[in-house]
Amino acid sequence: MKINLTIGIGLLLVCCALPALSQIQKQEYKRNLEVKAEQWQVVDISFKGKPIGNANPFEVEFGAIYSGPDGQSLKVPGFYDGENKWIARFSSMTPGTWTFETYASKPELSGQKGKIMISTNTRENQQGAVILDPENPQAFIYEDGSPHFMLAFELDWLFALDYDNPDAMPKTEQILKHVQENGFNHVVMNLYAYDVGWGIAKDVPEEYFYGRPDYTPFLGDNDNPDFSRLNLKLFQHLDRVFASMQAKGLDAHLMIYVWNKKVNWPDMYSKADNQYFDYIIDRYQAFSNMIWDVSKEALDYGRCDIPYINERISRIRQRDAFKRLVTVHDYEYNSRESQRVDFISIQSWRSNLYSLMLQGREIHSDKPVVNIEHGGYEEGPYRSFEGNYTHAETCLERTYECVFAGVYGSYYWQNTSWNIVIHDPFDEKHEFDAPRFDYYKHLAGLFERYDFNSLRPSFPKLTTNDKGGQDNLATNGFALHNGKDLYLMMIPSESDRVNIVIPKPESGKLNITWFNPFTGEYQEEGERAWSSWAEVVNPWKNKTGVLIIKSL
Repeated sequence: MKINLTIGIGLLLVCCALPALSQIQKQEYKRNLEVKAEQWQVVDISFKGKPIGNANPFEVEFGAIYSGPDGQSLKVPGFYDGENKWIARFSSMTPGTWTFETYASKPELSGQKGKIMISTNTRENQQGAVILDPENPQAFIYEDGSPHFMLAFELDWLFALDYDNPDAMPKTEQILKHVQENGFNHVVMNLYAYDVGWGIAKDVPEEYFYGRPDYTPFLGDNDNPDFSRLNLKLFQHLDRVFASMQAKGLDAHLMIYVWNKKVNWPDMYSKADNQYFDYIIDRYQAFSNMIWDVSKEALDYGRCDIPYINERISRIRQRDAFKRLVTVHDYEYNSRESQRVDFISIQSWRSNLYSLMLQGREIHSDKPVVNIEHGGYEEGPYRSFEGNYTHAETCLERTYECVFAGVYGSYYWQNTSWNIVIHDPFDEKHEFDAPRFDYYKHLAGLFERYDFNSLRPSFPKLTTNDKGGQDNLATNGFALHNGKDLYLMMIPSESDRVNIVIPKPESGKLNITWFNPFTGEYQEEGERAWSSWAEVVNPWKNKTGVLIIKSL
């Protein structure tokens, strides 16, 4: 019976992998080619070139110019994919007929023409790329206009799961499914990392340890890489990973470099460095779920400087025809060069996190702000990087502090964020306590019910006695409001009660609801009369709660 169950689970995981394949429509080029695809679906058209001997195929210039139904024109670089094959990759949010014509430094690849018919999307979880809200510069929306509440999950070694499995991605599918089902929509990952510099547990099972892989983005291994050639097996595998993420509505926050994970990188600005960087932009820009991040903790390790990051961002802007969002996992950079990024990423471990995130939001009033790392790394069965906060409830509360400061938040579990990746943490075979991913499902659900983009944080006055207006909404806690009739207040665990000092509504009446961040429970207190010093008691004593007030 156990054998049949195992086979059944394996078949289920393989089946789960199949929808990801439909995210990429693959065609070999032929004369007068016509391809059908849906909005945001990736289209790969492969072109066969003549052998080029010992010449470097990655140095061949190749791409296509796409002309759209509304007069659009996009020049999109293509890429080499091995065996004398080059790929023109495309996607579009605009339905209608697109035509293309290739350009290339190899004559046989140039001047090839065809059509791509884009129809209205019918696939689940497809809302287009995350973009900046033109009506609210500090918020994100999807291309289809729906609001986007960014909630990030760090999975640096995601690239390594199932790398050697050409037929399926059971581990990748399993962990991504857990991520999706628990409300996360934004996966922070490295394109490649080698090993960590801190001590980890000695008893990590081999199936969960991904440090020191025997491959790199280049040919050879990390000790002796051939920087002149790229490891196409890794990039082809990442195609599958990004397609799977897209099928689940998960954005790939791709950190192109990382300096503290012992990777043997080519010299800055070198031919090999540029080839690696450009290839990533060329290959993955057509995925609507792609977000660029030049480097994790970019300025922290003496490996690069501000001019280098500036030049890398310029390369992205020049090559990315789809204009995907760009950030840098480094506030030292973002604070100095904020005009170069689309949103601000901040790493802060401070105890006064809420106040600092309020400050960051106020400083960068023209852009969304994301707390990419708040020093909370929920503990797991195998010790890894511990940071300053490890309890699941504390990590959650710190994420809430970010969100109630009007800043987007993130989550780390020690046994998925780095080179230990337990892809099946909820399997019954485990004796350890499962991670509390579910806490974040409740957080995401709260802001499905109440549109985060319509809310802004309150900047309270120094005194609680000076009542009135939108800047002193309560005697304690952290408040979000819509400027009219809705107030959400995070009341920390040390506070048993709060006094509401919101403006008096015309009706003179309020509706009171409590939300439990740990269970997702809503507890209705119902209607009550407004007063200038209304006391409300947290029903969960010594537990953080969210007070929801609606003016009637």
